[in-house]
Amino acid sequence: MLLHAKSRWEVLPVDVNSSRELADQLDISPLLASLLVTRGMEDARQAELFLNGDLTEQHDPLLLSGMGEAVSRIRRAIAEGERILIYGDYDADGVSSTTLMIYLMRRMGATYDYYIPHRTKEGYGLHIPVLEHFHKKGYSLIITVDTGISAVEQIAYANSVGMDVVVTDHHEPPAILPEACTLVNPKLPYCTYPFKGLAGVGVAYKLAQALLEEDTPQAWTELVALGTIADLMPLTDENRVMVKAGLASMAKSSFPGITALLGIAGWSSGDVTSTTVAFGLAPRINASGRMSHANRAVALLTADSLEEAEDTAEELDLLNKERQMLVDEITQEALAQLEQQTQDDALPDVIVVAGTGWNAGVVGIVASKLLERYYRPTIVLGINPETGECKGSARSIPGFDMYEALTDCADLLDHFGGHPSAAGMSLHQSRIEPFKERLQSFAAPRLGPEHFVPVMQIDLSCSLQEVTLQAIEQLEGLAPFGMANACPKLLLRGLKLLECRQMGTDGKHLKLIVAQNGKTVEAVAFGKGALSTLLTEEAVLDIVAEASINEWKGSRKPQLMIQDLTVSHIQVFDYRDSRRPLQQLEEIYHKLMNLPACGSGLPAVVVNPATDVSAIGQLKNMQVWVYDKKDGVRPVNGRAQGTGSHGVGTLFVLELPDTRQSWQGMLSAFAGLERLYLLHPRRSAQEKIERPSRDHFKQVYGLIHRQAAQGFREDELLAALAKRTGWSKRMLLLTLGVFEELGFLVRSSGIVKLNPSPAKQALETSRRYRELELLADMEQLLEYGRVPEITKWMFAHNQGAS
Repeated sequence: MLLHAKSRWEVLPVDVNSSRELADQLDISPLLASLLVTRGMEDARQAELFLNGDLTEQHDPLLLSGMGEAVSRIRRAIAEGERILIYGDYDADGVSSTTLMIYLMRRMGATYDYYIPHRTKEGYGLHIPVLEHFHKKGYSLIITVDTGISAVEQIAYANSVGMDVVVTDHHEPPAILPEACTLVNPKLPYCTYPFKGLAGVGVAYKLAQALLEEDTPQAWTELVALGTIADLMPLTDENRVMVKAGLASMAKSSFPGITALLGIAGWSSGDVTSTTVAFGLAPRINASGRMSHANRAVALLTADSLEEAEDTAEELDLLNKERQMLVDEITQEALAQLEQQTQDDALPDVIVVAGTGWNAGVVGIVASKLLERYYRPTIVLGINPETGECKGSARSIPGFDMYEALTDCADLLDHFGGHPSAAGMSLHQSRIEPFKERLQSFAAPRLGPEHFVPVMQIDLSCSLQEVTLQAIEQLEGLAPFGMANACPKLLLRGLKLLECRQMGTDGKHLKLIVAQNGKTVEAVAFGKGALSTLLTEEAVLDIVAEASINEWKGSRKPQLMIQDLTVSHIQVFDYRDSRRPLQQLEEIYHKLMNLPACGSGLPAVVVNPATDVSAIGQLKNMQVWVYDKKDGVRPVNGRAQGTGSHGVGTLFVLELPDTRQSWQGMLSAFAGLERLYLLHPRRSAQEKIERPSRDHFKQVYGLIHRQAAQGFREDELLAALAKRTGWSKRMLLLTLGVFEELGFLVRSSGIVKLNPSPAKQALETSRRYRELELLADMEQLLEYGRVPEITKWMFAHNQGAS
């Protein structure tokens, strides 16, 4: 009986005593203290550093293995006037790293150039023809950034022609390492650097610090922030302090390119957040490498004037819009391909789709979209129609190490690299099927059904009263938010829904007003506008949300940003007296079928036995049932007969039954009911009943006593009683049934006669009298009651209280 959550919720355990102690020591809200403790910071000094740490908390760059050798070789090259080539990568981390190295080389007076391979034409990593080209031009030192740790063959070639290579990288090292001049990568197995989570640009920044020491410009942390956030690196340890400093610097950036990019992304003033970078800057930087060449993004970030930067920022913005359209197009093709592949079979443990001509620059985004939809490790490959070469990107879920999986398939791949959660690879089209089979074999013992249900970790369960402006302001001290330091997710249970509406273009988003113990708060759910179909008046919600502050015309108030929500009780939707109930039913049905939150319950219609069900039967996949005095309901069409009543989750009531027993029996038959849609008309005057009273019955009995002493035709008696009482024929028939049960009269062959000497009995002793009272209450409620009242009554029935 749910509006289903999209994920499995896991609330992190809270040490109440440690949280209370930390709150007292730091004079912070209990909410913030609890969040710090759940993130492993019970010690006041540790928590203070997390909240207020600055760039002085960084590690010594010379602790990175190979850094000393890198510094010596670069200084010698600059001193002797050698030509230095910076070799980067085409994603936002690679672009940021390359840009930072350009500024470093300029500052040190080096003779340098840079090279980033074309994403589609060349692909990731070092390429021997490029090295050969720069060797001929007299370059003797190569510094790689965000790449190189897997380039065994390419670096061997460089060595053979007398070129030294300093590798700075952060990707997973392979089993066989390249024989470079020096390797700087915190993930090297022998490297004892205290923090392993640096981005490529983070490693480049540490190199700059090692070379420039205290003269390293703090403004360069802007580039570190851009690359670290874009590459989804953990925002903990020194990444946190570097990104925090970089975001603060961006508000008055030293880089015209960043200022221009912020402007075109819609930022105008105030704090620059990790969200601004992740959704505003990073996609436009990445669009350069995906749709054109990453050199355009480097040109933006190294621009000397705002005018020049704004022109390039507009160019990247257009590329990003093209990228969005291309992603949508390829995603639809991939979904169609996957649907065709799995018509008769279940989804594979690892999804692999490939398309001729798919742009290799955007397949990673498509993989992310497929993973979000199906929650399975996903690989998307673009096939070159001329050569048959495939270039692809992979995205994975917790519990499945994609880099390990690709390593297991190494003999089928021309090249691969990456992380446990994201990777890239290339192979020939002829190896796609063996590649798929190998992946499934690798996944089979490692993935079970539990892996395919996303888990949402919730930091804290709290009440709406605790979500105050002051508490939210303190929570912002945990920022910047990102990987390994997510914006706190709060679980709020038992919120009453006061208002629900769609907002934004095409009603794409959802806006709610929720209340608890007298406090009301606005809640927004981006991309969940369609859920308004599944929420009804005064529903009780459980919500997982991030707390924020809504500022509008000087007013500041708490706001919830909904991440997931559920309703744990049956919901009743009011479409009573619809002029076209069947058309309304069909519209609702088609909306429901497109909503995953609707769950797996089957839809059904219930009507009275005398109703012509042929029109209803035309509805695809719709069970049709009729009320039955004995069993509550009985099936009418083949679908209802085949699947039974227990699988029904959504019920459309086109008509009310004639008896309360039929309604109760129907509810018992549909034990898994989640949603009840009332589309029945109100009863006509001829069928209306009302709650009986002793005075009414006394009046009717007096009329019968005068009319039927010698016997009276029942139809004539009913007509006379209707004229005198104004009651409906149905009400009068039920009344006669009560008198008959009590022995006050006898009904036979259409004749009604009074019993001349009936035993004295109170009306309340009649089962039919009590049933009439309950039936009248039920019909009054179902015809005229408010939805919350009907919902409460339904819930009471399910609890066995009615």
